[in-house]
Amino acid sequence: MPPQAGEMFATHRVAFSRDVDHARQVLGDVFLPVDFPAAKASGTFEMQLNALMVGRLTCGYMRFRDAVCIETAEAENYHIDIPTGGRATMRAGLGSPIHGAQRTAGIFMPGRPVEIRSDGGFAQLSLMVSRDHLQLEVQNLLGRELSRALEFSGEIDLSTPGAQTMMQALRMIDDASHDEGGLLAHPLATQRLEQVVMHSLLFAQPHNHSAALAGPAPVPGVRPVTHAVELMRNDLARPWSISELAAEVSVSARSLQEGFRRSLAATPMSYLRLLRLEQVREELLTTEAANITEVASRWGFTHLGRFAAVYREQYGERPSDTARSARSRART
Repeated sequence: MPPQAGEMFATHRVAFSRDVDHARQVLGDVFLPVDFPAAKASGTFEMQLNALMVGRLTCGYMRFRDAVCIETAEAENYHIDIPTGGRATMRAGLGSPIHGAQRTAGIFMPGRPVEIRSDGGFAQLSLMVSRDHLQLEVQNLLGRELSRALEFSGEIDLSTPGAQTMMQALRMIDDASHDEGGLLAHPLATQRLEQVVMHSLLFAQPHNHSAALAGPAPVPGVRPVTHAVELMRNDLARPWSISELAAEVSVSARSLQEGFRRSLAATPMSYLRLLRLEQVREELLTTEAANITEVASRWGFTHLGRFAAVYREQYGERPSDTARSARSRART
């Protein structure tokens, strides 16, 4: 079946099914157990599902031909449902309904079942984020255990900058998913995309720890910053996150960020990207037939246009200029 208009992750087709039982099975395997109560008495049913893993995110696209009612089991993880075609009313447990459309999505908490009732021709992006992983990210950012489980406001306004950043990351994942040996084959690139999605949720979507994340962070001394820089330099290929670095130097992620801002006028991750940019330049200078896209992707630069701009700003020349000069030296 050829790709539909607006379809995402088309090269990662999991199922195209007209069988309700088969649809239940594949959705249960990829996301969580579901049922289609209204489809039992219906003679027509059609579902398409595309899905792939990006780090610890499950990214999916599903489309239904006819109006459908979906009832899920109690979720173990966080689920984000983003309509891309048609409309749906989504409700978690006994909560207020969310009217999903082109500008409104829903995020649903672990421990609650969800009901989705859609119009015909409904399609959506579905994200599943590990509960433990996302809550650990908040703990690392705050530098303490959470006294309450992470609980988001259920309705996502897709017109906000944070939601737009998340959607941009999903479009990049979609573009990269068509290239088997491309961006998603590199752990540093997938980690970067995973972090963008999670931080877009944690810093832009209201939740019960938003005020704590927005509050001032303790300022560490110089030693944790120096230690963090040494760790990064000694293992540039490791898919570092701010949380991992902070844990290694025994401060909270926000404290480490504040220390970097004061000492180096940068964030830990921007400083790490600068170190990796140096590595890219070294490879372009010393490898006669270096593939710029391959080298940049391997070192975690997911957006090649921005990579080229940052490279030129840092070194006063384009990456292609550096590669050309390396080839010229090799011929002399």
